Amino acid sequence: MNHKNAQDLEQELNWFADVLNARLNQYFQLTPDPSASISQPIPAADHPPPPDLSQSPSAYGRLIRQFELLPEERLVLILALIPHVRPQLLDVLWSKNEAIDRGFTEFGGIQGNHHGGFIPTGETAAFILAGDDLIRRFDLMRLFEGDRRFARLQILHLAPVAAGEPLLSGALVLSPEWLHRLTTGVDRKPNFNSEFPARLIETHLDWEDLILPASTLEQLDEIKHWILYGQELLQGWEMHHRLRPGFTSLFYGPPGTGKTFSACLLGKHCGCDVYKIDLSMIVSKYIGETEKNLAKIFDLAEHKQWILFFDEADALFGKRTKVDDSHDRYANQEISFLLQRIEDFNGVVILASNLKANIDDAFIRRFQSIVHFPMPKTAERLQIWQNAFSPKAVLEDRIELHRIAEKYDLSGGTIMNVVRYVSLKALSRHEHTLLLTDLEEGIRRELVKEGRTL
Repeated sequence: MNHKNAQDLEQELNWFADVLNARLNQYFQLTPDPSASISQPIPAADHPPPPDLSQSPSAYGRLIRQFELLPEERLVLILALIPHVRPQLLDVLWSKNEAIDRGFTEFGGIQGNHHGGFIPTGETAAFILAGDDLIRRFDLMRLFEGDRRFARLQILHLAPVAAGEPLLSGALVLSPEWLHRLTTGVDRKPNFNSEFPARLIETHLDWEDLILPASTLEQLDEIKHWILYGQELLQGWEMHHRLRPGFTSLFYGPPGTGKTFSACLLGKHCGCDVYKIDLSMIVSKYIGETEKNLAKIFDLAEHKQWILFFDEADALFGKRTKVDDSHDRYANQEISFLLQRIEDFNGVVILASNLKANIDDAFIRRFQSIVHFPMPKTAERLQIWQNAFSPKAVLEDRIELHRIAEKYDLSGGTIMNVVRYVSLKALSRHEHTLLLTDLEEGIRRELVKEGRTL
């Protein structure tokens, strides 16, 4: 696939070179057409046609096809990519204007701190696409507005410029995520940091390892179906005007009942990355900071087919307070901001909470599904116990799992903590046999943690 991606980029680079040469020939009046004016854009019909990538499986071809990029958008995109893949292609734009003994203002471009090549700006794109035609120039400027594809999909943007300087003097900046995708053919997985306070979570287990009531599994199937067929419903069935683009679900139930595990399995089955949001780095006591932190998450996740998993979501999505002071008012504004971002988000958001009652009613009304994860019943606990041990472990004869399952009301997560404890005890004795005394001590320790006793 990477080989195919390189082939497609090679075609696109050759096409760009042809367009650039045509523009320069016309500008310097090297064109054989004596009626051509240097102040006019190259007519679209005279542009060399872009490569046909409509059937290409490459990341570059998929981008063009999925978002139906127009030729002018493709030219701006490849122009932003050139400094990263073939910087020498733009060296011709360093040409000196002999009349003023410096570079051509209309070519735009800047030089980086370390990069010695020509870094294109919006002005460079305007020269190639519009010449001196103001209508075409204004059309080009609109490509960078917030509601257009480049900004909405966070593909590229114009670097901010100093106050009073022209908008198009900003460098064309391709986002790191799209640069990685378009050059390697695969998505770049962001690192956990203050700018992206979320961790990729995965599981090596599968659906048969998830022990839940049939009703809960059916509700998980609904989410699975949305991830797999939601786009076909919205676009193919033309329901995008009637349904919002994303899917939001509440997982609620006691700790250890499978909420995080289920989110991981949904991602694994549907080929989606699952990111667990670190709320400790999101929620801020400073007014307005929580919204900014959340915006970073949602902006980066837009159009990525990620699942955003908010564990212990009560801290962020809890019930609104009665307005007694300015902090209460701003806390309620945070809720309103969240509601709007979730409704606009085109991916899957899963909120996890121990209690459904802790979540603000405004969110409850907007969930597409509410999935209950109850404590496992005796038969389910027995199945979890039976599946929990290593195939190398040997249970002492006195261990009767059906009796353990009946006697102790434990969650799946708690059972796995006990299995970890008793297994390590056996290994510390250089044995494979698990002892009943260790098993009961492991259970006792877990019950103490929960404020319960044997």
